[in-house]
Amino acid sequence: MRPFRFGYQVRAATADELRQEARSAEEAGFDVLCTFDHLGQDFSALAPLLAAAAWTTRIRLCPLVLNNDFHHPALLAQELATVDQLSGGRLEVGIGAGHSFTEYAAAGIDFDAPALRKARMAEAVEILRRLLDGETVTHTGEHYRLENVSAPPVMQGHLPILVGVNGWAALAHAARHADTIGLTMMGRTLADGQRHEVRWAPGRLDRTVEWIKQQAGERWATNLELNALVQAVVITDDRRSAAESLAADVEGLTVSEALATPFVALGTPVEIARHLLACRERWGISYYVVREIDAFAPAMEILRGLDSRSGRS
Repeated sequence: MRPFRFGYQVRAATADELRQEARSAEEAGFDVLCTFDHLGQDFSALAPLLAAAAWTTRIRLCPLVLNNDFHHPALLAQELATVDQLSGGRLEVGIGAGHSFTEYAAAGIDFDAPALRKARMAEAVEILRRLLDGETVTHTGEHYRLENVSAPPVMQGHLPILVGVNGWAALAHAARHADTIGLTMMGRTLADGQRHEVRWAPGRLDRTVEWIKQQAGERWATNLELNALVQAVVITDDRRSAAESLAADVEGLTVSEALATPFVALGTPVEIARHLLACRERWGISYYVVREIDAFAPAMEILRGLDSRSGRS
């Protein structure tokens, strides 16, 4: 079983806030500093990571996740390799198929059917892997054509790729090609183009992980990590009350699912640690990204101690 890794996804709106969040996340012991990729007034996904690299010394850096439709893989590979070099080999890359139809409409980009967006992303992931591994790539595919394209060398021997995706075919491809699969278990995108219905029933996640395991084959035991973006961390002495409040606010979520899902963390730090430990034991999810530093840090410290005592760290 993999040791835990923990990421913090920045919420900063200014350079000063970003600097403080990056330093605080590193000081708190987080493994990865994450951004996000949405069109609008938020910071872009990659430039803040390069700035954060200059303000920190250890923490790894990851866009969680890039919208594939906003980035051509040949141009993206050059950018990623550059950030990896300039950050001292600390970059990881997260990529997804895009979901916010309002952003596509704002930019005048066609919002294709999910199957087409996922197939395009799958092809891009294979191209990125080859370019980031140092190949000169000539490629003629359904979605991309490249002629003798190369990227700068990366500083680390293997730049990890996280693929955040839903759907059996897309998950099967990620199981064969990604280093990390970002589980989302989201349903229909709601009218604001950002929020989703959720499909967090434990049985559904059981089936999803079993499918990934089957498709990964020998990679499952040694080469594949599972990730969950924790949508809420609520410190409370009453987990059930917190679950009831959350279920009332999140479309498609029941109270029992809120108590069981790895996508929220409710309770005291000890209860949260026990919950995430149980999630790792049941589903193999070892990499969690949160949006709260101070609230989550005590639970993270407990889980670090458990891994250390078991020899996993």
